[in-house]
Amino acid sequence: MHVTFDDRQFRNAMGQFCTGVVIVTGLSEGRPVGFSAQSFVSVSLSPPLVSISPSRTSKTWPLLRDAKKFGINILGADQYGLCMAFAKSGGDKFAQFGWSTSPAGTPVLDDVLGFVECEFETEHDAGDHTVVLARVIDLDVFSPERSPLLFFRGRYGGFSEMPSV
Repeated sequence: MHVTFDDRQFRNAMGQFCTGVVIVTGLSEGRPVGFSAQSFVSVSLSPPLVSISPSRTSKTWPLLRDAKKFGINILGADQYGLCMAFAKSGGDKFAQFGWSTSPAGTPVLDDVLGFVECEFETEHDAGDHTVVLARVIDLDVFSPERSPLLFFRGRYGGFSEMPSV
């Protein structure tokens, strides 16, 4: 099949769909590691499954895959700085932000909206990314009243509700 669009047109079209923003965290050799992602989705209720799609060039994803367990930290609209810090490669991203550990030992970032703890199930090559399927083993909601951090048309922002009808 012949493609009639370029990379910019594809990005522009996909940018019309708003996504939430998360930070995927875990431990590698006892050290916390993580990366920002906007490709997080609920896949199944029974069994509880979620998916992320890290870049194939990610240095952090292989560490989390090898650990077999990782967490999804759901960001609030006021956590843009946290998102940008974890979007950069290298360095100790955890040094400048507060965090604790889940009962199972996975890093949970302070003040996130919610946390989903996962066990790695499988992954599939998908072009310049990989599609990861993970089983949810625990979760918590911390700030249901706050607005989420969203990514739309290449920019970050929050959510405002429509008036009730």
